[in-house]
Amino acid sequence: MLHKCEGYVIRTVPYGETNKIVTLYTRELGKVGVMARGAKKTNSRLSSITQPFTHGSFLFQRGQGIGTLQQGERLSSTRSIQQDIMKTAYASYLSELLDKSVEESKQDPFLFEFFHQLMSRLEDGNDPEILTAIFEIKLLPLLGYYPTLNQCANCGETEGHFHFSIRENGLLCHRCFEVDPYRFQVTPHTIRLIRVFYAFDLSRLGNISVKEQTKKEIRQVIDSYYEEYTGIFIKSKRFLRQMTSDMWNLSSSNEKET
Repeated sequence: MLHKCEGYVIRTVPYGETNKIVTLYTRELGKVGVMARGAKKTNSRLSSITQPFTHGSFLFQRGQGIGTLQQGERLSSTRSIQQDIMKTAYASYLSELLDKSVEESKQDPFLFEFFHQLMSRLEDGNDPEILTAIFEIKLLPLLGYYPTLNQCANCGETEGHFHFSIRENGLLCHRCFEVDPYRFQVTPHTIRLIRVFYAFDLSRLGNISVKEQTKKEIRQVIDSYYEEYTGIFIKSKRFLRQMTSDMWNLSSSNEKET
C-alpha cells in the first residue's frame, strides 16, 4: 500500500553499500521505518531528501515488513540547522529523544505539530537550550511521568518557597525541605519557568531571555529527573553536553578577561 505523509527524518542507518534505513516521524502515521534504496549515492534522487532533520513529503510503499521509500519532496528549509554545528547537535539530540520516546506507528498529530514548531524555532535561531528544555518537560506525560508542579508533593501546600525533589517527584515547600536533604535548591524563577514550560504552547514563544545560571538549574533538574525515572539513554546527549560545557567555559573566560 502506498502512503504519502508529511514528516521529518529523525534517524538514518547505512544498509549495505548504497542503501539507508530511514526513520521518519510523520503527521499521519507516527514513526515509520523505510528503506531508501541507493540513497547513499550522491546522484540518487533520494540522497538529499533522506538527510537528517529534513522536513518533507514522503511517498513510500508499506507492507508487512519495513516500507520502501519511493520519492520525497522538501517542504521547508533546515539548512541553518544542517550548517551550524551547535544547531546540529541540538537537533540530533531532539530527534533521538523523540525516536526513543515514541512507539512505531503510534499516531500523535499534536506531538508532530509540536516537534515541527520546535524545529522551525531552532531553524529561526531561537535559544536551543530553552527549546530543548521545553521539549523534555512536555514529553514527560507521554512517557508516563507527572511531576507535581502546582503544589508541594509532600503536604499539598500551594504557597511558600519551593525547591525541586527528584525523590518526591516534584516540588517541596519550605515546610517540607527536611523530607529530602538532596533536593535541588533552585530559585523561584527556575521553579516558575519549569511550571510554564510544562504547560507551554510553543506557538506563543517570543524572544525569551533566560540567565545562564537559571538555565543551569533547569538543566540539572531535567537531567536528574530523566536519569532517575525514564531510563532513556541518548548517545548524542554526551556530545551536546560537552559542547555546551565548552561554550560555557569559553564565555566565562571571556567575561573574566573583560
